[in-house]
Amino acid sequence: MTSTLPETPAGPTEPNPLDAYLTLCKEVCDAEITRIYGSGTEPDSLRELILDYPRRGGKALRPALSIAVCLGLGGHLDAILPTAATLELYHNAFLIHDDIEDESWWRRGRPALHIDHGVPVAVNVGDAMLSLSLQPLLDNVERIGLGPALRILKAVAHMTRQTVDGQAIELDWVRNNTWRLGDTDYLRMVELKTSWYSFITPLQAGAIAAGAGPEQLAALEDLGRHLGAAFQITDDLLNLRATPEDYGKEIGGDLWEGKRTLMLLHALRCAEPADRERAVDILAKRRPRADDIAGLTGLLDRLATRGELSRSGRRSIANYLRTQQIGETKTLDDIHWLFGLLQRTGSLPHARDVAAAHAECAAVALSDLDWLPPSHHRQTLTDLVDYVHGRTR
Repeated sequence: MTSTLPETPAGPTEPNPLDAYLTLCKEVCDAEITRIYGSGTEPDSLRELILDYPRRGGKALRPALSIAVCLGLGGHLDAILPTAATLELYHNAFLIHDDIEDESWWRRGRPALHIDHGVPVAVNVGDAMLSLSLQPLLDNVERIGLGPALRILKAVAHMTRQTVDGQAIELDWVRNNTWRLGDTDYLRMVELKTSWYSFITPLQAGAIAAGAGPEQLAALEDLGRHLGAAFQITDDLLNLRATPEDYGKEIGGDLWEGKRTLMLLHALRCAEPADRERAVDILAKRRPRADDIAGLTGLLDRLATRGELSRSGRRSIANYLRTQQIGETKTLDDIHWLFGLLQRTGSLPHARDVAAAHAECAAVALSDLDWLPPSHHRQTLTDLVDYVHGRTR
């Protein structure tokens, strides 16, 4: 195994430096995930499903943060790579469980795991990924010593607790149709759910592997908190206006799920009373599942095509289904109306402004890391902050 990250070959078609760095981190991380999890004692079918989401792509952002900080502080790739791979596996396990909890249909341009293989199988795969990730963290004892290994293990344990707490808060808001919430409530939830596992812990794990002390970890926590806020708010905005090919998720899914995004909460606070009441009523409805309206409509289409159902009969049944579901599930008209409300209340510019403010704070926090010397690894962090800031515009 190499002790440093391979260099990207120079050439006229070379991608921008951040993309090149992320690509290299993705390659070494995928190889490490395959090494650790691709040839164990688990059944072949389970191993293949464990590797499914990682093989679908993604930016490998979390491994890249860990690697950049570790190598930037003079550490070796061997010291951080198993932890970086573990963090990526945690991320993909969370995605599997998130997709089930959110009743999402798509992930990275393909059907979500529970859509393809059923909820029981998907839950088990996510559980397997989380349980198998413990061993590489224990193996760190042999690579970086007992003290640093235990500090990384403690950091990951703290990350896990924060993440599930944040997820619980968000699920509770949706379940109880809670809407009297401010920006501070949302940002606290995002810190727990997103910042710790996507930014703070990867940054800190890389520093620990390189021998950093508590003072450096505190500074990285501040950087990661602001990066996480800017990143998540912008991700929520992209969910509304990006193309599926660029975004990799279903567009508008947050509105279908009733997620309390920064812009939705702003819209509810600023809306006229009648509009607010209608919005709250829409949010109380559940989203259609893959196996109800869409599935039944597809069945009616197939029956009509085969001549086993008349066109008038198909229309009658479809109309009946719509009347039965209108009070229970959101409709496309509901989603369009909610999006229009976000536009009328100026909630999208408000969210962009808040995201940009946190990106600016992240840039200041990074500039204050005078103990992280100049290098292309530190430059990657600068490029990442610029990238997050660029997404907010």
